[in-house]
Amino acid sequence: MGRQLLFALVLATSACPAFAADTLRCGSQLISVGDRAGEVLQKCGEPVSRDMLGYKRSVNRREEFPVEEWTYGPKSGMYQFLRFEGNRLTQITSKRGN
Repeated sequence: MGRQLLFALVLATSACPAFAADTLRCGSQLISVGDRAGEVLQKCGEPVSRDMLGYKRSVNRREEFPVEEWTYGPKSGMYQFLRFEGNRLTQITSKRGN
């Protein structure tokens, strides 16, 4: 039973082209989900691209804030995609370039 579950998990993750993480190394610095955009710029430098994805409303729907995706790479064939909601890093995704 455990072996089948492990096999299914490996199969599922290998089929997924992108991998999410909570931290990313930029040189000798480390960035984490929750960091401010200015901290990420200071540690990682200017991204290759910045894409405006739209706007998101707060839970109480009284505030609206921008959603951006920054792209870094390729580094050793990997691209890093950083999603910001407002001024905070909310997601780090990595994907191997083609």
